[in-house]
Amino acid sequence: MRVFDRLAKACLIAGVMLSPLVAQAADEDPWEGVNRVIFRFNDTVDTYAFKPLAQGYQYITPQFVEDGIHNFFRNIGDVGNFANDVLQAKPRAAGIDVTRVIFNTTFGVLGFIDVGTRMGLQRNDEDFGQTLGKWGVGSGPYVMLPLLGPSTVRDAIAKYPDSYTQPYPYMDDMSLRNSVFGLNMVDTRASLLSAEKLINGDKYIFIRNAYLQNREFKVKDGKVVDDF
Repeated sequence: MRVFDRLAKACLIAGVMLSPLVAQAADEDPWEGVNRVIFRFNDTVDTYAFKPLAQGYQYITPQFVEDGIHNFFRNIGDVGNFANDVLQAKPRAAGIDVTRVIFNTTFGVLGFIDVGTRMGLQRNDEDFGQTLGKWGVGSGPYVMLPLLGPSTVRDAIAKYPDSYTQPYPYMDDMSLRNSVFGLNMVDTRASLLSAEKLINGDKYIFIRNAYLQNREFKVKDGKVVDDF
């Protein structure tokens, strides 16, 4: 299929770019000074643009419509989950995710209804950064990406292959592509509004630590060593 051909080429490019990083041991956040500057920029844009849009969207959108839109984008995300299940040699997870896509797209009306979860098919959450981590590629230093938020060098580069499991590269109508992308961004931001209440202390450090711990948990499939 076209998506897997393009994903394979993108994976090869990402692997070549990441090869020098595998042997490089680095502190988690050696670029903190620059990262904080980018974080402040992102936080300002979020405060005056993304967050108000998300709040307005959540305010005017009926809950069942918001849930349907969220399910729709999660269904698209299951394509990437399936691709990375295969790349990580996880046949059971791959079977679950491809079944979810089929059932949700058909019986769930293009994914607006999450029938897969109701049938007991629990969604996996995989991406190419986790795939690289699965096969031993180190995360590299923490990096704050403009507008995109927290990441690591490995995960930032992995966004390129992951982009080919999204519909945007295959949409020729620019206005439609931008509208769908924008709606996805607003939906994602709206889903994070409630999580902001958990942030305390230095916001930069809180987000950095939460991101790095969450990524380690996902790469190791929850098999992490408790430091305490």
